[in-house]
Amino acid sequence: MPRIDLPTPETMSPEQRRVHDKVIAGKRGRLRGPLRAALYNPELAERWSAMGELLRYDTTLPPRLSELAILVTARACSSPFEWAAHKTEAEKAGVEAWIIEALRERRIPIELAPDDALVVRYASELNAHRSVSDATYAAALARFGARTVVELTALVGYYTLVAMTLNAHQIPLEPGVVAAFPLPQDDPAVWGTPQ
Repeated sequence: MPRIDLPTPETMSPEQRRVHDKVIAGKRGRLRGPLRAALYNPELAERWSAMGELLRYDTTLPPRLSELAILVTARACSSPFEWAAHKTEAEKAGVEAWIIEALRERRIPIELAPDDALVVRYASELNAHRSVSDATYAAALARFGARTVVELTALVGYYTLVAMTLNAHQIPLEPGVVAAFPLPQDDPAVWGTPQ
């Protein structure tokens, strides 16, 4: 259950409704997840949506590599909603089930293709240390170029924001979706006992 009431089309202010309708008409096709909470500040939701669309659909990263970075981030942030949404997208982008399962278990598969391995390593380091090693950065820069490395870094940062918003406000999973792991606030390993 969400910790705040999430605006619905029936309860939205005119400005919230304008942003809602703009998001629905865009590449996303619907408003879900963290944007439901962000609508409390329509300007925030509108700008958030624009940044998300750019990072999700209009970077130089192929969908497979984007989804790998997002899954690493979803798991690092313990965000079941983000994981569920992007597990499906990763499957559509051709990410194999054994890779997805390894990432869910917080393992880095050793059999990855070189580009997959580099993106997983970059995203894993960035999530764990809030930066990446010189070796990883140099490898990513040599392989992908500056623009793609900047986009990859922004993608990981953006999906960290998404995960924190989903988790803090307890945005519910889509109907029928089972959480692949607990929220941080429900994980005894984090707090000792569920809050």
